[in-house]
Amino acid sequence: MRKLDIFTHIWPKKFHEALLKTTGQMKDMHRRSEAVPMMTNLDRRFQVMDMFPEYQQVLSLASPPPDAVGDKAAWRELSRIGSDGMAELCQKYPDRFPSFIASVAMRDPQGAVEEARRAIKELGACGIQIYSNVAGKALDAPEFRPVFREMQSLGKPVWIHPARNAKFPDYQTEPESLYEIWWTFGWPYESSAAQARIVFSKMLDELPNLKIIIHHAGAMVPFFEGRVGPGWDQLGARTSNVDYKSLLKELQKRPLDYFKMFYADTATFGSKSALVCALDFYGVDHVLFASDAPFDPEGGPMYIRETLKVIDSLEIPKEAREKIYYKNSCALLGIP
Repeated sequence: MRKLDIFTHIWPKKFHEALLKTTGQMKDMHRRSEAVPMMTNLDRRFQVMDMFPEYQQVLSLASPPPDAVGDKAAWRELSRIGSDGMAELCQKYPDRFPSFIASVAMRDPQGAVEEARRAIKELGACGIQIYSNVAGKALDAPEFRPVFREMQSLGKPVWIHPARNAKFPDYQTEPESLYEIWWTFGWPYESSAAQARIVFSKMLDELPNLKIIIHHAGAMVPFFEGRVGPGWDQLGARTSNVDYKSLLKELQKRPLDYFKMFYADTATFGSKSALVCALDFYGVDHVLFASDAPFDPEGGPMYIRETLKVIDSLEIPKEAREKIYYKNSCALLGIP
């Protein structure tokens, strides 16, 4: 059975070189990324991919976002080089890489719109990757709305990748997050908060055909269905200084129904319980196979292997498994 992995990370050679010129020596999370051979070594990537029959990857850049440092010109250049590098790999190895996801610099919304349009129309990108916050600013800020409008117009999905680091403390009395809590629990929170801001900003009323893919099986949302559903049906009951009850009446749907409009991937690091929870919440038509390779203790194969093992262990019909592995993705991304 074909297996189309829609969220795998890479740094093409020219992008990696440009990134180093812009950011300097890698630190923390990005130092780890650089140390994973699959990120920059194509031979190693092919070795790992060959371990799994009928396996293909949709490529995306790993963090940092292209607008993490530098100025507008640098952001646009990094986005362009990244898209060009991934497009070149897709053209050279179409059987391995059917498409790629462009990364755009949201701190430059006009540039992001232009790069999204260029990457999709001229290079064949199947969508764009953005992050759960833009230099600390929420995605529902008015200046970012043109990017989402453009993506609905182009008919391609938006991937939302979590973004958080140790500078987000776990407690107000401390200067930074300890024990990498910012990653283990902070990233799922980031993805969940981003969904909520999109929902309550009425973005999905304005853009009902916008398609958004949430990394890591929808993060916290499926597990907290009761709070998202009956809990947010009471929006405003717990707040005195803002009239959220009026907002609740203005929304065209229940909050829960908007959350079910998102798509989720299967990158749960091998957790069957998390994947079952996501499938129960989103439904089989809104779940797409992804492994988050190559970020695992083995440097690539472990997350692919364990994700395949979990999906294959699900007691679901063959048709449902085909939808998860490739049919949903082909339909959503426009891949033959």
